[in-house]
Parts: sequence; C-alpha cells; structure tokens
Amino acid sequence: MLSFDGAIAGMGTSSGTRIVVGMWPLSPFGSVTDVMLERSDGHRILLAPTDELADFIRADYRVDEVRVAPVLRMRDGGTWMISSDDLALTFEVDGRSALGVLLLVMPRRLARSRWWASTVNPVAKAALGVRTRGRTPGGRREWYCAQDMQHIRSANARFDGVDLGELRPVDPPVGFGFSSVPVRPSMVRVLTQLTD
Repeated sequence: MLSFDGAIAGMGTSSGTRIVVGMWPLSPFGSVTDVMLERSDGHRILLAPTDELADFIRADYRVDEVRVAPVLRMRDGGTWMISSDDLALTFEVDGRSALGVLLLVMPRRLARSRWWASTVNPVAKAALGVRTRGRTPGGRREWYCAQDMQHIRSANARFDGVDLGELRPVDPPVGFGFSSVPVRPSMVRVLTQLTD
C-alpha cells in the first residue's frame, strides 16, 4: 500500500488550461509537490521535482510530456504559491461548503478508510462528478479519502511565460486518471492510497 497524505487543488483557467496540484507533506517520496496541466487541446504535462516521482506518476497516469525541475510550495494563510521553472501559480482558498463542513466533522478514522471511500463513490460521482475509487491507467487500485474541501476563490497562473487567464471551472474534466477533480475550483484535503 502506498499512501500520499496532503491535498489536491484543481482549477480551470480562461485559456482552457486546467491545473491539478498535488501537495504531499507525507508520501513515499518525502514531502513533494507535483503539478499536472491539461491544455485546451488535451495535451497533458507533468511537472515533478524528481525523476523518481516523475517515473512513478508516468507509470500510473496519462501524461504526454514530463518536465523534471524543483516544484516549490508555500503558504501564507489562505494563499498558496506553487512555483517551478515553468510555472508561477498563486491561488486563494476561502470558506467551506456544506460538504466541506461535513467532511471536517467526520471521524478521522472513518474518513481515511478505503471502505468509506468505496461507499461514498456513487454520491461523489453524482454530486461532484468525481470518483473516490477506481483503477489508475497503469492498473493500480486507488482510493481518494477526502477529509476537507475548500473553494478556490481566485488564481493567477503563468506557464511557459504566458498568462493563463482568469479562474474558471474545470471543464472539460481532466483526463490524467480514472477521475477528474471537482468542476468548481477546489482544494481537497485527501489521503490517496494505491495498491497493486
């Protein structure tokens, strides 16, 4: 069993590029941050801080291009800053929806269980358009155990020196794995578990 404990932030932009940031204080690769971008034409780019992490992600998810360079993660209150050689991203989270509040009051042991992730899968799909369990394109079984959800209220992103435009919903869904992120730009506190 491999566990990634942290958060996933997903957002769209007016340029059509959708961005998914994995922020993992605890992972098999140490404290790491990775970014997946999908352009409006469907081209999927992975930004990863090490070859080891890049190889792991490439083996399990659909990516067309991989760039390996340091990916830095900083936080100042509700503002997050993600930077690499090619990306400068700042986004701000605000209050929780009713679902976010519900996730916060769930008993931690239950919220982090694969059983619960499997049980809520149909509800998550109907309510948010996401799946909480499935198989990665590389064939591993994967569970997303959500524990909190905050909306992203603003974002500024430059990629390859180009401003990606204003914050938008994640539409169309991203195609890296068996599930996308919520349509409404959000940051979800999550324990991701994978097994062969």
